[in-house]
Amino acid sequence: MLTQSLGPSPANPRTATRGAMPRRSRDWRAWPWLDRSGRFSALKAVVLGAVLLPGASLAAQWVAGVLGAEPLKAVLQGTGLWALRLLLVALAVTPFRRVLGWQQVVLLRRMLGLAALGYAVAHLLLFVGYQGFSLPVAAAEIVKRFYLTLGFMALLGLGALGWTSTDGWMRRLGRDWKRLHRLVFPIAVLGILHFFLQSKAGVSEAVVAAGCFAWLLLWRALPVRWQGNGLALLALAPLAALGAALLEYAWYALATAIPAGRVLLANLDLGLDFGFSPRPAIWVGIAALGLALAAVARRLMPGPAGARA
Repeated sequence: MLTQSLGPSPANPRTATRGAMPRRSRDWRAWPWLDRSGRFSALKAVVLGAVLLPGASLAAQWVAGVLGAEPLKAVLQGTGLWALRLLLVALAVTPFRRVLGWQQVVLLRRMLGLAALGYAVAHLLLFVGYQGFSLPVAAAEIVKRFYLTLGFMALLGLGALGWTSTDGWMRRLGRDWKRLHRLVFPIAVLGILHFFLQSKAGVSEAVVAAGCFAWLLLWRALPVRWQGNGLALLALAPLAALGAALLEYAWYALATAIPAGRVLLANLDLGLDFGFSPRPAIWVGIAALGLALAAVARRLMPGPAGARA
């Protein structure tokens, strides 16, 4: 099974852990829009702009005064949301490469992981600002409130992975580097729990995040030869949707007074009646189904692409 992390796994771990890398290969991270050979990468440049866009949009809305009565709180929540989103996208790089045969996507993994870390750090700094820029008050809140403790632990974990995401740390840690970067999975769990707890009753986006993470875990549980198989991926779609629905049910049953059974039954309604939007679990199933259909279409493609699939 391929190891998912904030940095790209070397093609040959043995050679990656000994000897100095060529200068051009070592300097490629100086500019995030360059590939490993030092050439301009349009793909990396576009993705770099895409990951910076949410932060720029939040800042622009804050300056324009359109974020309501508590703009700082709105930006605080927005940065936390994007930190989790980008972390899940970074975790999805390996499935996308395997399912869609898109080899270049692996170049984006480190950028996406570091972007998630950047938004998480901004989230923490804004939280300190929300506490009147008082570090003692912010620290006391983090210790006192469990959901803040979980979020801070996730941030510390992301920081450790980001710090050790370089080629130099890959060489120093050797095989332990992969073991360390497998911590990205429990870190994601902490982030999702933090999201649920701070969302309270409105957990739709947290359920979508949890459902997508459940799909990622189910995909990794498949035998390697099945991970690009369209039929296997089609089977994962309802399982991921069911997992999201059960997580939503468990949350409402354990943490709220809202009738959890009615929420669970609502997932049987696809949202086509009365103009209601589909439940979060349905969105998870739709996303998983779309990826499965893309895998099937790739296998049916004529020529070398279909043969490779």
